[in-house]
Amino acid sequence: MPTLLYLQASPRRERSYSTQVANTFVEAWQAANPGAAIIVKNLFEEALMPFDGHALQARYHARQPELLTPQEQEAWGQVALLAEEFKAADRLVIASPMWNFMIPYRLKQYLDIIIQPGLTFTVTPDGQYQGLATGTKALCVLARGGAYPAGTPAEAYDFQSKYLRFALGFIGVTDVTTLFVEPTLAGKEQAEQARDAMAAKAREMATTF
Repeated sequence: MPTLLYLQASPRRERSYSTQVANTFVEAWQAANPGAAIIVKNLFEEALMPFDGHALQARYHARQPELLTPQEQEAWGQVALLAEEFKAADRLVIASPMWNFMIPYRLKQYLDIIIQPGLTFTVTPDGQYQGLATGTKALCVLARGGAYPAGTPAEAYDFQSKYLRFALGFIGVTDVTTLFVEPTLAGKEQAEQARDAMAAKAREMATTF
């Protein structure tokens, strides 16, 4: 049976529009895939390791494990566990608000941990990057206070969806669907209409995702 990894990147939990829509999708997907494994990670509650000096030094020594100190071995072991969990997922759901035109720092921290050479990407003999997290299908549910339509000047401010699509594609996750819940700061009625429209779309998508 497939495994779905669900990353929640808002500290607002159920009050978050992105989480509400993503929850709708995950519940519908679970109903369509009884017996499937679902791993939920609220990144503001997860004890994410700090990518500090030991972890960074371990990254440089990853191809020469005999050089790793005990502290570096422990740090790299934690990195590898998180990266392997990510790669093992058949389906990925990310629920994220936009913070300062980007993603929240906890989601960025998670990605900084798992995007590592030899774990989620490699470099080919001719110097090309190659993702190792292939075969995963992803859905990004992204809430934003404003609207950033493609082809408009406002699109230039959207580093949220662009970064996620690039980072996921870099490690091999190229089948990415994005649902935008926007503009959430245009008033409660308009925000809830946008949420409900995306929730309906998410529910429909889940049956064949």
